Amino acid sequence: MDIVFEDNHILIINKKAGQLSQSDKTGDISVLDLCKSYIKKKYNKNGNVFLGLVNRIDRPASGLLILAKTSKCLKRMNKILRLREIKKTYFAVIEKGSINNSGKLVDYLKKNEKKNKSFVVNKKIKGSKKSILTYELIKKLNNYYVVKINIETGRHHQIRAQFSNINCSIKGDVKYGAKRANNDFSICLHSSILEFTHPITKKELKIEAKFPNSKIWNSF
Repeated sequence: MDIVFEDNHILIINKKAGQLSQSDKTGDISVLDLCKSYIKKKYNKNGNVFLGLVNRIDRPASGLLILAKTSKCLKRMNKILRLREIKKTYFAVIEKGSINNSGKLVDYLKKNEKKNKSFVVNKKIKGSKKSILTYELIKKLNNYYVVKINIETGRHHQIRAQFSNINCSIKGDVKYGAKRANNDFSICLHSSILEFTHPITKKELKIEAKFPNSKIWNSF
């Protein structure tokens, strides 16, 4: 695990691509499982360890995961998320397409549970949710663009679905239209920066995570 921040209330991890945020039907060990084991060993705790997952990151993506050490902190962090009082900055490597140097994407997304995939739909469809993000083009590579993204809403597969909808799929994300998979089956989407007020200490936090160590990320 790559621990980026820790105090008595919060643990923040830089999740690697391929790791599960929390357990699913695959039975593979998750970051939540690893962190519980870490806390149990570090603090010599007996019995079960309380640890609540505040946010989630898709398995093939990487970046910052927040875990709350107490139920009080978890409740307050969930409120911060619900009120959109946390600024989330992502970086993505996307396939070249017709895209402005900066812009705002506003779409309605509907999740298909069977396919575990979200689709851009007409807002009149039942169950659709408004999804908003802003982006800035920060570098042009030979075959790809690098974009900096801030999301205003936290929808299922939001960034992946919205960029796919404008024919700029994230590198490696074949589920959302990328031309080819990455060798390690990751996608080039990284949750890089989180900014929020600590729910207990009230300190202003700006947490940053290193980029994955790979050729495409190291290129910029």
